[in-house]
Amino acid sequence: MKNKSYIGISLIILIFGIIFIPKIIDRISKGSVVEADRLNINKKKAETPELVYITQYGERKKVPDFKFVNQDGDTITNKDYLGKVYVVEFFFTTCPSICPIMSENLVDIQNKLKGKENFGIVSITIDPDHDTPQVLKEYAEEHKVTNPNWNFLTGDRTVIYDMANRGFGIFADEDETVPGGFAHSGLFALIDQEGYVRSREDKFGNPIIYYRGSIKQNISITEEEEAPQIDVLIEDIKKLL
Repeated sequence: MKNKSYIGISLIILIFGIIFIPKIIDRISKGSVVEADRLNINKKKAETPELVYITQYGERKKVPDFKFVNQDGDTITNKDYLGKVYVVEFFFTTCPSICPIMSENLVDIQNKLKGKENFGIVSITIDPDHDTPQVLKEYAEEHKVTNPNWNFLTGDRTVIYDMANRGFGIFADEDETVPGGFAHSGLFALIDQEGYVRSREDKFGNPIIYYRGSIKQNISITEEEEAPQIDVLIEDIKKLL
């Protein structure tokens, strides 16, 4: 009986070897195993997409040159941010609608990137008549701004609106029909160390260009038409840093 059992087992092993070992050798020789590893690597890359440049008329889009006064009365230009990764927003201090959410999100970004010396934020008021350097300083203190590279800027109204609407393509305008008297999109622009506008791509391979800054974090998507993007923005800032 034992001899018959050994013979049966030997036959099974022999059949297995005849059927499967050549297939395994063939897969290895053709690189099928390596290809599977490549697929896994590509899948991982897809989960952490690289950032793209935004192009306009065939050229990479840069932050427009600017020169404004900050909350301390100092003159700040785009050259002060060369070598830094930063976020640009347009807001106003008396905004009763989306600006408080935008500021809350930016403070959250500031706190989560604490200690990153080459990260900054630029907040440009679209109500310069009211938002003087002193008003901006009080606003910064009220919102517990601690990042030394976070500048609240004010200046000539025409220059600011031209920068928002033409320079960035981020809508801003006076509008008496909306709360606060000013309408704006609530978008954040991400700028790299060389001054180029950067973003990730959406699931269709198109750059999202700007990040939604006016939607609260930690909300159910069903409560808003669009999902929050602050965690996404933080991930992308870290990539550039």
